[in-house]
Amino acid sequence: RGITILSKNTAVNYGDMKINIIDTPGHADFGGEVERVLKMVDGVVLVVDAFEGPMPQTKFVLRKALELNHPVVVCVNKIDRPEARPDDVIDEVLELFMELDANDDQLDSPFVFASARGGYASEDSSVREGDMKPLFEAIINHIPAPKGDPEAPLQALIFDSVFNPFRGVIAYFRVFNGTIHKGEHVKFFNTGSEYDADEIGVLKLKMVARNEIKAGDVGYICSGIKNSTDVKVGDTITSVANAA
Repeated sequence: RGITILSKNTAVNYGDMKINIIDTPGHADFGGEVERVLKMVDGVVLVVDAFEGPMPQTKFVLRKALELNHPVVVCVNKIDRPEARPDDVIDEVLELFMELDANDDQLDSPFVFASARGGYASEDSSVREGDMKPLFEAIINHIPAPKGDPEAPLQALIFDSVFNPFRGVIAYFRVFNGTIHKGEHVKFFNTGSEYDADEIGVLKLKMVARNEIKAGDVGYICSGIKNSTDVKVGDTITSVANAA
């Protein structure tokens, strides 16, 4: 409930696919956070309330996504509300797309109707049962898989960080190229700091340690960093061997 202030991320497995999801604030007051997250992703799921329709924050985020030419999946959520009006909301969303000068491909974005509370989604706005498979299928079919070369020099971008009193600063990042290995000596370009990757892992409902994270993955790194100023959001991580 309420508004999202900080971006949060998770990953879900669907069949043989792993879908990385980063939630982003929608309000213009957090514009820097929104732009940072949108540059991390390959497409967006635009969630619109089935009763309230597009809000001012919807317009702000959609404008940024369209400017980056991201493919969009529109999810009309809360269709189980008694006052839901999904057909009207479709028209309002399409009007918003046109107002923002969306191109033909963007105007052809798929619509999925869902109830997050009920745990179901459908391409039919009248359906009130099922599972979330239609939403996952829309994401897989409409949003491209991440690009990147796992064999290239490491290039990872930090999009958030938190401080843990027992583990120090934990940096969250996406790997765009290359592979990061546990124990690897890495460098943060912005600050010039160098650390050993004591622990790396991926983000699901909780942090899950891994021995390596490849291009296209979203993960975290614990490197014994105690000073939060050594980690800058938007900084690039690379291997010290590659930085030379």
